[in-house]
Amino acid sequence: MKRLSSTFFLLWASLSYAQETLILKSDFLKTNDSVYVYKPPGYSRKNIYPVVFLLHGHTADYKAWSRLADLQKMADKYKFIIFCPDGLKKSWYINSPNKDSVQYESFFLKEFLPYVEKNYSVDTKRMFITGASMGGHGAMWLFLRHPDIFLSAGSTSGVLNLRYSGFKKTTIAALLGPYSEDNRLFDEYSVVNLLENIKGMNKQIIFDSGTEDYLYITSRMFREKCDELKIKATYTAQPGAHTGTYWSHSISSHFEFFHKLVSESK
Repeated sequence: MKRLSSTFFLLWASLSYAQETLILKSDFLKTNDSVYVYKPPGYSRKNIYPVVFLLHGHTADYKAWSRLADLQKMADKYKFIIFCPDGLKKSWYINSPNKDSVQYESFFLKEFLPYVEKNYSVDTKRMFITGASMGGHGAMWLFLRHPDIFLSAGSTSGVLNLRYSGFKKTTIAALLGPYSEDNRLFDEYSVVNLLENIKGMNKQIIFDSGTEDYLYITSRMFREKCDELKIKATYTAQPGAHTGTYWSHSISSHFEFFHKLVSESK
């Protein structure tokens, strides 16, 4: 696929000196993508910093996590650079088999990530990715398909099996084709079926679900597959539903988990 050159813009965000908004013009998305960036205090190009990519859920945007958690506080505490890209409400963070549709995975790997590595002082050996709901699927999708890029990944209330999603006949079908038991793309794009990719790699992951979440069953399936493959997984099942209220509390454990891995890897 021939890719046209991309143009990147940096806009000043009014929040604080440590926060920025990027607007990235993408050939793969055929539109612009906005990204919130949170940097730790005293950020300097003389140092390198671990990175967390934080993906939002269905119908949300790049601002969603800023309303759910104090991301600047987390950047300050753990000395992470945090990137919150826009998932275009319903991209599911994948490359659709329909080449005329959104190619989000290519955008992330071939446009967004190179820009981050070029323009920020990032530690490429300590990159993490996590997200909620659709973003939980996206985080695990990108991690399990490209485990060489990320040290670890997380998912909170993630859609870990697309066949259980409430959007399987709508926005997922728009990307993968009409839903049916015979449409095997729903299995091929379900991250529970990609865990084999990290078998024996000594990778650690974290994921959780509220016990009142309608997708709780998919986290149980994911846990069982991790056990079967002997993948090092930290899994939490706790009271809560598929809501922003739950995610605003659950995401802090992901940052703590990633921080621990950074400390252990030094």
